[in-house]
Amino acid sequence: MKASEIRDMAPEERVQKLNDFQEELFNLRFQHEIGQLENSSKLKSLKRDIARIKTIMNASESNA
Repeated sequence: MKASEIRDMAPEERVQKLNDFQEELFNLRFQHEIGQLENSSKLKSLKRDIARIKTIMNASESNA
């Protein structure tokens, strides 16, 4: 997910997307631990997406 896509979202959508990504990250970590995860690069990209959302949310809060 690109930063411009995140900026275009409403604040409520960002919160919902963040919750969805965190839940997905939990599930992927669980799959990784039990050896069912085939594509471990998904973990890295998901962590980056979470960081992007949090960064944009913090920036918008400080500008308001």
